Amino acid sequence: MIEMNTMNLFTFEDMKKIKRNTLGESVPLELFRSVRLIGMYQGLPMKGKNTTMTVGRKIGESMQVSSIEEVLELFEQLRIGIPRILSQNDNEIHIAIEDCFCEGLPVHEGNMVCDLEGAILEGALSSIYEGEIHVREVKCNVNGDEDCEYKIKFS
Repeated sequence: MIEMNTMNLFTFEDMKKIKRNTLGESVPLELFRSVRLIGMYQGLPMKGKNTTMTVGRKIGESMQVSSIEEVLELFEQLRIGIPRILSQNDNEIHIAIEDCFCEGLPVHEGNMVCDLEGAILEGALSSIYEGEIHVREVKCNVNGDEDCEYKIKFS
């Protein structure tokens, strides 16, 4: 039996290699939402947070970016959302994501469902900045907030 190392079996660059001649490169947002919110958020312990954090960090780490601007540009190119920096200093960046995947879903106060996106930010930024990076979702459309927002702390 051949044993494969699945830790780095696929990269972000591999994900760009799409050859679907009939259906193309897109899948409906409702499918992505279903996987995330029905399958993971509702189907896994702790609302799937451990899984989405691990997955998001791994995706972010494989993005090969060299600046916060590149990360934010990639977020928009991938249609994750339209990011904007609300405030920034040496130890913290506060980012809002407009037009996030969860926009338009029913409001469920007390719930924030965009931890995957925050983990992608964390993973991508970890390849740029030395030291520890902590990303925390502080606002979410599903919670009734206008945008999804993240506080990124560097230590």
